[in-house]
Amino acid sequence: MFTVIGERINTTLKKIKAAVTDRDADYIIDDVKRQEACGATYIDVNAGARIGHEEEDMKWLLSVIQGATKLPLCLDSPDPAILEMAYGLVEQTPLINSISLEKDRFDPMMQYLKGKECRIIALCMDDSGMPKTVDDIFARAKALVEELEGIGFDRDDIFIDPLIQPMSVAAGNGTMAMDAVEKIMTELKGVHTTGGLSNISYGLPQRKMVNRVFLAMMMARGFDSAIMDPLDKEIMAVLKTGDMLKGADTFCMHYLKAVRTGDIVA
Repeated sequence: MFTVIGERINTTLKKIKAAVTDRDADYIIDDVKRQEACGATYIDVNAGARIGHEEEDMKWLLSVIQGATKLPLCLDSPDPAILEMAYGLVEQTPLINSISLEKDRFDPMMQYLKGKECRIIALCMDDSGMPKTVDDIFARAKALVEELEGIGFDRDDIFIDPLIQPMSVAAGNGTMAMDAVEKIMTELKGVHTTGGLSNISYGLPQRKMVNRVFLAMMMARGFDSAIMDPLDKEIMAVLKTGDMLKGADTFCMHYLKAVRTGDIVA
């Protein structure tokens, strides 16, 4: 089944930042419970927006969130020290966001990840910048998988992020992401693919429609996870229908349940 990484607990979002600043636990708890009810697999936790407060904010968020849900968490920070602290506080095996091939990030993250029981998001970024072709993405994905396997990670615990780039920047960005996902899922069997789904619609009107159609097209190529908003009922309907059509929903049970509860409507 598709892995939904609920993106909403992120202090770059104004309401979340305000709730964290004010230590408004009820607001965070309500949001987390709604994400869980709508089908989140992981709750992403990013406390990096308040400069100088990330450690204390992350500690507070982890305490509040884990009191509200038993879902596993996606620990989201570029700082291995923050991740180390957060790892010691989580109650279930986390997903770590993220590692890349950029040397300043790769070396400390590899040291941090050795011996850890976790899953990992691996970004197809290196010191030359954003990938420009499918071959760029695949070469980086292959290198990341080899490095992570070398320190003991199973492919099932690796989520490759091909770095979805906006259609408003270049007309080929959608097909580049789709082709890259297909190549990764075909040639690096056993890994997962994920990414910030809404990146594709940045700068465009009617973004939710773009995101929904893009999700369906990406799923057809093998995309099996996304960092997304599970409270968007329409995109979750697309996801559940897509899972059913791909044969990942035995006897269409999840699809039928969603229809009965009104989560999927014509």
